[in-house]
Amino acid sequence: MKHLTDIEIAQGKKLVHIREIAKKLGVDEDDLELYGKYKAKLPLSLIDEEAVNKNNLILVTAITPTPAGEGKTTVSIGLTEGLNKIGEQATVVLREPSLGPVFGIKGGAAGGGFSQVVPMEDINLHFTGDFNAVEKANNLLSALIDNNLQSKCCSFNLDPRTILWKRVIDMNDRALRKITIGLGGTANGIPREDGFNITPASEVMAILCMATDFEDLKKRLGDIFVGFTFDKKPIFARDLKAENAMAILLKDAIKPNLVQTLEENPAIIHGGPFANIAQGTNTIIATKMGLSLSNYVVTEAGFGADLGAEKFLNIKCAASGLKPKAVVLVATIRALRHHGGAKKDAYNTPNKEFVELGFCNLEKHIENIRKFNIEPVVAINAFVTDSYDEIKYVIDKCAELGVQAVVSEGWAKGGEGTKKLAQAVVSVVEAKKANFKPLYNWDAPVKEKIEIIAKEIYGADGVDFDKKAKLNLKRIERLGFNDFAICMAKTQKSFSDNEALVGRPTGFTVTVREIEIAAGAKFIIPILGQMMRMPGLPGTPASEKMEIDKNGVISGLS
Repeated sequence: MKHLTDIEIAQGKKLVHIREIAKKLGVDEDDLELYGKYKAKLPLSLIDEEAVNKNNLILVTAITPTPAGEGKTTVSIGLTEGLNKIGEQATVVLREPSLGPVFGIKGGAAGGGFSQVVPMEDINLHFTGDFNAVEKANNLLSALIDNNLQSKCCSFNLDPRTILWKRVIDMNDRALRKITIGLGGTANGIPREDGFNITPASEVMAILCMATDFEDLKKRLGDIFVGFTFDKKPIFARDLKAENAMAILLKDAIKPNLVQTLEENPAIIHGGPFANIAQGTNTIIATKMGLSLSNYVVTEAGFGADLGAEKFLNIKCAASGLKPKAVVLVATIRALRHHGGAKKDAYNTPNKEFVELGFCNLEKHIENIRKFNIEPVVAINAFVTDSYDEIKYVIDKCAELGVQAVVSEGWAKGGEGTKKLAQAVVSVVEAKKANFKPLYNWDAPVKEKIEIIAKEIYGADGVDFDKKAKLNLKRIERLGFNDFAICMAKTQKSFSDNEALVGRPTGFTVTVREIEIAAGAKFIIPILGQMMRMPGLPGTPASEKMEIDKNGVISGLS
């Protein structure tokens, strides 16, 4: 029997009209803004704060991943299918994929196997245009800044050396990290250094994900910090009268997108920041939309729990009042082998000793989740190369910690393969042990908040601040941004800022190289180690394996 690829499974599924999915949520078809037969946007008027507070939010996160990821999205979708299989009304709420990873290392990001959201190709590519709108809004502000630099009537006397705002593009393109613009004479602008970030790292994306309504979106856009004048006066996007024009470009992007899973359950997909260089979670609006319309909402936060989950809980939940009832920690046997010392060519070779040595990584993540007063459930995302002894070891060790570990077979079996996981999650929710509290108070000093994350979540002994970071701290103090949240930019490959330190490293310090300001999003971005906010393509990009035939049928996009 032929082994089907993710894209062949998705293309072989006959989708129902999106109106049928909306009916499952109790949404009238007149409220839908259709994007063809299988995609629609939902109006913000459907958000019901009373229902949000009453219904159950489940966060899916993971152990420290290998480069290919450990399947959080697949588990999130599979868990949603499983919850519906056991009689609960559940919706999955996810981020939109970025074209950077799609054409780079990881390929598509719509789940996998029989736990996918569809139409998969649309979701992985241009979808409903939200990323394009974010990119255009970001670059409109860039154009307004450069226009003001050479304005003869309305110049703010901006010092080009202090401009912090960068252009963005949704592609991994390392050549754009540092560029020079404005060359070619007086008609082409003022020459200065500039650079590009990838679109998921744009503060506009962060703002879209943090905004609670359209007016809040506009205010946050106006609060974007641009730079200083020559006489040291701070300039914001509102000084350039940019917020309304930027908001116009985002008028549709602010509305969550409704699609479906392979088992015809609702899926809301909205926003797409990375978790290693941004906050790594979908929009507050989308999560509240799901909770307004479903008894259970399953959502995920990017990379390992030291990044996505930490930011989800300390930033998104603290800002919005959302309170998760349970956390699902995705683990794979291959990742535990990796953290136990296995080399890449041995990731898929059974070896209980490596799993035993690598369990310390999962144990640290369990400890971290409990620091937020939430109980985790461990989902062992199943692969055919997993051995019985390895799986049993993980289940038994988790049991010793008072945590239930369940094999998740969503990739191979869809909801049938995740019913046991769904029942474990419902048991944790119904036990009502969750009493979520953030790890730090936003009003605490910036250095203190950074040190709390580094010591409590990463296990670091301390934090070193480079000279530039110390100057950045003084700037933050001067601007009065001390009461912002902290959004660490750190490698996803280790608890530390050194990707080579796998497992559960100890006896290390993390180094803050510099600190960026996202005043509209209301968080500070300490950049640890060698992190870049514009990734590069790998030696063999995923794009090389993609094909499209004369009929428009795509292969390799998974």
